Amino acid sequence: MRLHQKRGITAAVLATAVLTAGQLATIGSASAAAPCDYPSQQLDLESWKMTLPTGSDESPTEVTQPDLDTFSADTWFQVNDACDGVQFRAAVDGVTTSGSGYPRSELREMISDGSDEASWDATSGTHTLTVVQSFDHLPEEKPHLVGAQIHDSDDDVTVFRLEGTSLYVTKGDDTHHHLVTDDYQLGTQFEAKFVVADGEIKAYYNGELETTIEHDSSGNYFKAGAYTQANCENSSPCDSSNYGQTTIYDLQLTHS
Repeated sequence: MRLHQKRGITAAVLATAVLTAGQLATIGSASAAAPCDYPSQQLDLESWKMTLPTGSDESPTEVTQPDLDTFSADTWFQVNDACDGVQFRAAVDGVTTSGSGYPRSELREMISDGSDEASWDATSGTHTLTVVQSFDHLPEEKPHLVGAQIHDSDDDVTVFRLEGTSLYVTKGDDTHHHLVTDDYQLGTQFEAKFVVADGEIKAYYNGELETTIEHDSSGNYFKAGAYTQANCENSSPCDSSNYGQTTIYDLQLTHS
């Protein structure tokens, strides 16, 4: 639509001319964030907190709600270049938690308002995590990376774990419990889903049931992101150029 003109000056220019510099600054600061500025613009992060591979020894950086809504960390946790997903990266020299020797850039499930950590019983209700994800980069020498998992009050229960081109669903300490595919290509999007009900975990890959795991413990919660299964003791070089990375394109969490 052509703007109405008066003496060669457009109506839009006239409207701007009557605003003071202070008013213009206020308008600029109040502008809505672009859809690519924060991971929360791509994924619903209301019920999550973020753990980064940064911070101090055995005290990695954690970001909770409401800060997580306007948080991004260059390289480690950011909207991807295509602005259609969120990049998670953890280098082998990253800061780890006290309970693990491996670094992570990973979301941890919280209760619905993000104020406290989630903890649910596998024998009560139905608990579902659906993640559309890709594994994008693996660490050198030990090319192992976890993309999504269920954890209980003691340890990880089951995870989607990539080792080279082989994608597994694990069961406790059995990292090779179920082979999903031995020909996974980096960058390939897939849907991983866990459904927990009546003391069982059903793991799905692209809509197909892959395995059922008996599990009746309490204190459970979901995690998703990039949990690199390598560190400076088993992977070189020991620097930020050596890392595991995933991209999450969709993340759905339900409890009923």
